[in-house]
Amino acid sequence: MQFEVWAPQADRVTLQCDGVTRALERDPERAGWWTGEAEASDGSRYGFSLDDGPVLPDPRSRRQPDGPDGLSAVVEHGRYAWRSGAWAGRPLSGAVLYELHIGTFTREGTFDAAAERLEHLAELGVTHVELMPVCPFPGRHGWGYDGVSPWAVHEPYGGPEGLKRFVDRAHEQGLGVVLDVVHNHLGPSGNHLPRFGPYFTDTHHTPWGAAVNLDAPGSDEVRAYLIGSALAWLRDYRIDGLRLDAVHALVDTRACHFLEELSAAVDALSAQLGRPLFLIAESDLNDPRLITPRAQNGLGLHAQWNDDFHHALHAALTGESQGYYADFARAPLAAVAKTLTHGYFHDGTYSSFRGRRHGRPLDRTRVAGHRLIGYSQTHDQIGNRARGDRLSTLLAHSPGLLACAAALTLTAPFTPMLFMGEEWAATTPWQYFTDHTDPELAEAVRRGRRREFAEHGWAAEEVPDPQDPATRDRSCLDWSEPQREPHRRVLAWYRRLIALRREQPDLTDPDLADIKVAFDEDARWLAFRRGDVLVAVNLGEKAAAIPLGARPAEVLAAWDPVTPPGPDGLLHVPGHSCAVLMQQ
Repeated sequence: MQFEVWAPQADRVTLQCDGVTRALERDPERAGWWTGEAEASDGSRYGFSLDDGPVLPDPRSRRQPDGPDGLSAVVEHGRYAWRSGAWAGRPLSGAVLYELHIGTFTREGTFDAAAERLEHLAELGVTHVELMPVCPFPGRHGWGYDGVSPWAVHEPYGGPEGLKRFVDRAHEQGLGVVLDVVHNHLGPSGNHLPRFGPYFTDTHHTPWGAAVNLDAPGSDEVRAYLIGSALAWLRDYRIDGLRLDAVHALVDTRACHFLEELSAAVDALSAQLGRPLFLIAESDLNDPRLITPRAQNGLGLHAQWNDDFHHALHAALTGESQGYYADFARAPLAAVAKTLTHGYFHDGTYSSFRGRRHGRPLDRTRVAGHRLIGYSQTHDQIGNRARGDRLSTLLAHSPGLLACAAALTLTAPFTPMLFMGEEWAATTPWQYFTDHTDPELAEAVRRGRRREFAEHGWAAEEVPDPQDPATRDRSCLDWSEPQREPHRRVLAWYRRLIALRREQPDLTDPDLADIKVAFDEDARWLAFRRGDVLVAVNLGEKAAAIPLGARPAEVLAAWDPVTPPGPDGLLHVPGHSCAVLMQQ
C-alpha cells in the first residue's frame, strides 16, 4: 500500500505500520511530500515520525481508533457494501432540513442508535438530516466543534463504518444527509498539524487562536487539504451536502477565495457523480456575494444560514432584547416582515450590537429564497444560552406561540430547518458540554464558561458545568415525550405544515419579491401571502381580526379552530394561534 504525507519542514520522515518501521523518500514531483510503500490492509495501524520525533497520526487519517493522539488506521472504503444502491441524491431546492447531534439524539449517542429513529424523521416529512460535526475529539461527548483529524470519524459514535450505515439507512428512508464541517480552526487538544507544516498562520487571528493558513506561504497545500477532506465526505460517505461552520472566520486575501475554489470543486464532483451536492455556509456577514453564482462574480455557495430571520422571530416571540436582539426587538414584527421580503434585516443598516452599519442588500431578482436557511431554533441559539433552554421552555405558558413559530418557519420563503426535538416541543435542554481529558484544559473551559455568562448577570452556580457528565445526559432527547400531550399535538402540527409545504407549490416558490406582508405591531399579528396561500399568526393574547381581502378562502390548517373570512375579509384568529389558508 502506498503511504504519503506532506511535511515540508522535515529532514527525515519514517512510517511505522503494524510495528514495522521504514524510511519514506521525498517525492521528486511534489515539493514537501514524502512517499513509500508498506504491507497494510483495512485496519492496519500506522503513523509518521518526523526527524526521529514521536510517532504521530496521519494528518489525512481516515480513522483514529484510540482517539486523536493514537495511531491512525487504514480504511478501505471499497469494502463497504452499500444497501441503498445508486442513490440519486436530493437537491436543496424544496428541502426541509433537520439538525441533530449524534451524541444526544439518543441516550446511546451512536450512529446506529440514531439510525433507528430515522423512520420518525421520514414520517415527519423532512427531506434532509443535518449532522453536527462528527470528526474525532478528545473524550466521548462534546459538541464536535473542537474536532481534529478532519478526514476521520469520531470512534465513540461508531467510526467510519457507523457513519456509512447511518447514511445508508437515511437514503433507504429517502432522506438526504448534510454534514457540518469545521474549516476555520481545529480543537485545542489532539491537533498535531503544526508539527507537519504551516497549516496555521499568525498573519491572521480568530477567536480560537491562529488562523488556518489560506493565503500565506504553504497555503496551496492547506487549501488542497481542506478541499480534499470536503470532497471525501461527499464521495466516500455519500453525503449530500456540507454545512460550513463560521465561514466569516476563514480569512483569505487571495484573488480566488478559498470558498470559491471549494464550491467549484464540489460542483465538479456533483457533475462527475451525477447527483446534486451543495454547500451551506454559516456566516454573520450578510453578504449576498457568498450565495451568488461564480459566473456572476459571487463565491458560488448554494445557501447560507439566515440568523436575521431567527433573531427577528425570537424577539417577536419572547420579547428578549439583550445583545444582538436589541435591533430586532424595537419593532419585532416589522423585523420579521423585512426578513420575509428582503432576506436580510441588516442590509446596510446600523447595528447597535456592532456599533456600525452592517450587511448589504440582497438582489431579490437574482437570489432565490431557498438559498437562505430559516429557523426558529438551532444548536447555537439554544446551546449558547447559559442554561441551554429551548423555546418550549421560554414559551412554556403557551404552546400556541410555538405553533406560530412553526407556521412562520415552515411557510416562509426560505429553506426551513428544525432542531432535533423541536417538532414535539421537547422539554429537555440542550446545554454546552465537553469531555476534555486534559485536566487543565477542562478547568479552563469550565472557568471560561462561567466568566462569560457572569458578564451577562448569571450566577456561577446557574451555569452548568460543561465537564459534568450530567450536563450531556440532561441534553439527550426524551423519546417518550411525543406520545404525551401537549407534545403529541405539536408533533401533529409540524407534520401538517410540512405536508402543506410539499402539497402547495406556492410554498416553495423561490421569488422573494412576490411575497406580500401586513402586520400590526400593537395588536401583535402578522399575515403574508405567497401566491394564493395566506399565513396569519396572532402573537397577542387577545383574539385579532386580520384583514385578508374579499376573495373566498379555505382553511388548510389552523392551530385553533377558525372560520374562513366572511364578506368583510376579516379572519378572526384566537390569541396565540395561527392559520394557513388558500384563496379561491
